[in-house]
Amino acid sequence: MKKKLGIFFLIIFLSIPIFSGDIASFVNLGFSDDSKYFLFGQYGLTETETYPYAELYLVDVKANTFIDGGVKKQVFPKTAFPGHDGSGALYTLIISQNQIIGKYKINPLNTGRTVYILLNGEEAREIINFRDFQTGKSYEITLLQQQFGKDKERSSSFHLKVQITDRSEKVKSFTVGLPDLKRPGVIQYRIRRIIVTPDEKALIFVVERDELDSKGINVRYMVESLMLP
Repeated sequence: MKKKLGIFFLIIFLSIPIFSGDIASFVNLGFSDDSKYFLFGQYGLTETETYPYAELYLVDVKANTFIDGGVKKQVFPKTAFPGHDGSGALYTLIISQNQIIGKYKINPLNTGRTVYILLNGEEAREIINFRDFQTGKSYEITLLQQQFGKDKERSSSFHLKVQITDRSEKVKSFTVGLPDLKRPGVIQYRIRRIIVTPDEKALIFVVERDELDSKGINVRYMVESLMLP
């Protein structure tokens, strides 16, 4: 019981600002103590029924993929009162997944170090340049995306080109993501934030995407990971 209550209050503390409508809120739920696994969630209210929904994703950082059984989604068929943001759905889902969260030793206080964030209202850029003053490394990240089809048949793909320059001016380049994977209904991608894992051995790219359905555009999140040289 104490573990459940502890996770519940930590999530309240870590939650990002409230959004309305079918725009999900992203939450960094922490890494395992060895930084091998990363847990994130998103939550919100469905646009038509205003039902709370939540999703959890447990990522194998080195493999850049979800662990087996690491994706959980649920919509709670209970209309939210005005002023509610759907975060209760996330708390409920976390409690129900306490066993797998414990198995992979996710620590909600172990959230890594944010080195880039796209602020609300700021225009997204296709090319991001920044310096990590803690390590002395400089980064150039290029978001490449393609759109296909029209109307209900629309889809898109994306990947990242990452260039890292160390203190000695040595440059290394990487491709992150699946350039040939066409995601149905997705019409646009943005890099929302970049996180260095607690052990400083990998980057987590939080990618925001616009998904088109019959009711309009929904905002959802995904991540890509890159092991650092």
